[in-house]
Amino acid sequence: MGSNSKEIGALGEEISEAFLVESGYTILDRNFRCKTGEIDLIARDGDHICFIEVKTRCGDLFGSPCEAVNFSKQQKISRTAQMYILRKKLFRHCFRFDVIEVILNRQNGSSSIKLIKNAFDA
Repeated sequence: MGSNSKEIGALGEEISEAFLVESGYTILDRNFRCKTGEIDLIARDGDHICFIEVKTRCGDLFGSPCEAVNFSKQQKISRTAQMYILRKKLFRHCFRFDVIEVILNRQNGSSSIKLIKNAFDA
């Protein structure tokens, strides 16, 4: 497993995408970027369009991954979600902001995943 944060983040996103698909989500977009920021995963869960921030760590030495999704990060995700909604004309949908925490275990190559639905309000 690579040790740089970009590789760790990409691995976390792959694990998260597989978890979401297994959980019945439909992936709509991955790494959506615009001038306001980036959203890791955008998926449909029933009636909701979910904007999902994936946080991946190797162990919980630096606190839980979701703690990194602070108010300014939430604002950035919210503004980026608004751009996505405008571009895709998704005005008649319900929206939700979720966070997925992925903890990688370097010793045995396993991972744990935690989905936090409605992690914050826009």
